[in-house]
Amino acid sequence: MIALDTNILVYAHRPESEWHGMAREVMRSLCEGADYWAIPWPCVHEFLSVVTHQRIYSPPTPVERAFEQLREWLNAPTSRLIGESKDHLAGLERIVRAGKLSGPAIHDARIAAICVSHGVTELWSMDRGFSRMAAVKVRNPLVTY
Repeated sequence: MIALDTNILVYAHRPESEWHGMAREVMRSLCEGADYWAIPWPCVHEFLSVVTHQRIYSPPTPVERAFEQLREWLNAPTSRLIGESKDHLAGLERIVRAGKLSGPAIHDARIAAICVSHGVTELWSMDRGFSRMAAVKVRNPLVTY
């Protein structure tokens, strides 16, 4: 199963992003595809925080539209929301210790730990910070290699 990081969601949603067309196509292919994919709950919260933020976007996305966008994606029959499991603390600790992480990197470690506990095979992100977390394979679907 593939999981999506916040930046892919934001770029797919905000048309002024240089990555918008590619990110929108990624979302369309996932929503219309047959394979399961997921959005970690922390990425839902972060998406809402970023796209509705007045200092990031002018004008920001209205809250109602941001929730509508999430519902559109999550109405796909192959979509899933994933969050912390009972063993989350142990998984988070393993990732944090292995990567020698601290500070803001803990947020990404939280996402990685959620992905690992749900059997995510690949996290799609443009965030290079995940490279310090060997527990989860990360791929940028917006760049052609």
